[in-house]
Amino acid sequence: MRTEPFVPPPYPFDRLDAVKEIAALHPLGMLNLSIGAPHDPPPAVAIQALATSGNEAGYPPCVGTPAYRDAAAAWLNSIAGTDITGADAIAIVGAKELVAGLPHWLRLRRPDLDTVLYPAVSYPSYELGAQLGGCRAVPVPLDDQWRMDLSAVSADDAKRALCLWNASPGNPTGAMDDLAELAAWGRAHDVPIFSDECYIEFTWDRPATSMLEHGSEGVVAVHSLSKRSNFAGARAGFIAGDREIVDYLGKVRQHAGLLVSAPVQNAAIAAWGDPAHVADQRERYRGRMTKMIARLADIGVDCAMPSGGFYLWFRDETDDGWALANRVATELGVVGTPGEFYGEDCHGWLRLAMVQDVDGR
Repeated sequence: MRTEPFVPPPYPFDRLDAVKEIAALHPLGMLNLSIGAPHDPPPAVAIQALATSGNEAGYPPCVGTPAYRDAAAAWLNSIAGTDITGADAIAIVGAKELVAGLPHWLRLRRPDLDTVLYPAVSYPSYELGAQLGGCRAVPVPLDDQWRMDLSAVSADDAKRALCLWNASPGNPTGAMDDLAELAAWGRAHDVPIFSDECYIEFTWDRPATSMLEHGSEGVVAVHSLSKRSNFAGARAGFIAGDREIVDYLGKVRQHAGLLVSAPVQNAAIAAWGDPAHVADQRERYRGRMTKMIARLADIGVDCAMPSGGFYLWFRDETDDGWALANRVATELGVVGTPGEFYGEDCHGWLRLAMVQDVDGR
C-alpha cells in the first residue's frame, strides 16, 4: 500500500527547451515535430455540424446520444469489418481521459487486483494512469519488431492484472501487434485487453484492423477523432466491446459527469460519416514522412517507413537520443522527442511527429 504522497512528475515535453533553442538557429527556423498534436484543419462538415447542433442548452447523455453511438459503431464496422452496434459503444472525452482514468475505475470494480500491464515502449499515459489509480504499472517487454512479448508476463503479474493495454499502430514505434494473439491471451488469463486504436486509419503496409474483429469478450477498443479528423480540441471519442465492461464504465463515468458536449457530439457524427477527409489526411502524412526520410538520409541518418501511425522512429550510431535530437535540430532545424520519453529500453531513439509539412517554414 502506498504511504507516500503522489508527486506529479514534470511534463516531459517541457524538457525540450534547449533543443528548441538549437533548432531556432537554423537558417530556415524551427520546425517543432515533438508533439503529435494535429496542425491540419478538421473537416468542414464537422465544423458546420458543430455550429448548427441546436443542442447547447441541455445536458447530453454521458454515454453519448443514440445517434452518436450508432455513428461510431457504423464507422468502425465500415473500416475494420467488425460487427458491433451502438449498444456496444459509449462516448469518451478524448482517449487520454480514458487512458488516465481507467485504472481507477477498474480498481473500484475489482479491488482485489492492483496491476496495469502496458507495452514497455509506449505512450507515457498508460504508466501514469496506473500511478494515478494507485496501481502497479508493469511494462511488458517487446520483441525485435516492437511487438509485445506476452511470454514475458509472469504468472503473478497476469493474476494481479486489472487490464493490459495495447496500441496498434503503436506510438512511437508504428508497430502492429498480433491482435488475435492478444485477445486470446487476455481470455486465457482473464485479463481485459484495452486496445488503443486511435491511429487505425493510418496504416501503410496493411489494411485497418481492430481487435474487435476477433470478438468482444474481454476486449474493449478505444477510438478518438483527435488524430483521424484533426479534432483534438473538441475532445471526442468512444470505447466499444465487452458489453459488461463498457456498461460498467458508462455508469461510473455518468456519476463523475464525464460527457462529450452536445455540439461536439453532433460534429463527431458528421466526421465519422465523412471518409473523404481521412483519405486526404493519409496522403498528407505519407508525403510528409517520405520527405523527412529523405532529409534524414541527406544527413546520414537511416529511417524506415513505419507500419502505421504518423511518427518516424529512428536512431544513429551514437545510440544517444538526446545527442541525436541535438543533431537533427542543428542540421535540419527540427525538434524531435528523445526515446527515453517512451520507455527505458529506447534511450538511443528519436521520434518525429509528422504533423507539419517539412517545407512549411
